Amino acid sequence: MTDCRAAMAKLRVELEGLGVTDAYVVCDDAILSVWIGLVVTFRDGFYRWQEGVVKRRHLGTDPVGCAIRVARRYAELHAEIPPWWEELAKTLRGETAERYP
Repeated sequence: MTDCRAAMAKLRVELEGLGVTDAYVVCDDAILSVWIGLVVTFRDGFYRWQEGVVKRRHLGTDPVGCAIRVARRYAELHAEIPPWWEELAKTLRGETAERYP
């Protein structure tokens, strides 16, 4: 198992423990899609997560701390769906996109 895969696996376990159970892996364990527009990657010893143009990073040795930050943002997005979400969902999924991914 590569460092990237191991780091992403640890993060996914932590996210599931915080109730984020619908995250899924994209591109051979290189990208974790947490919610439409909110993704996490691991590179150069850092978790890098972004939502649209907003980019953050967190030490790769702290999957718990990263999971807490990502789960917090995930909850905020679900509580107040951003105005760009519906347009992005239509672009990515077509006109039949539902309210949540």
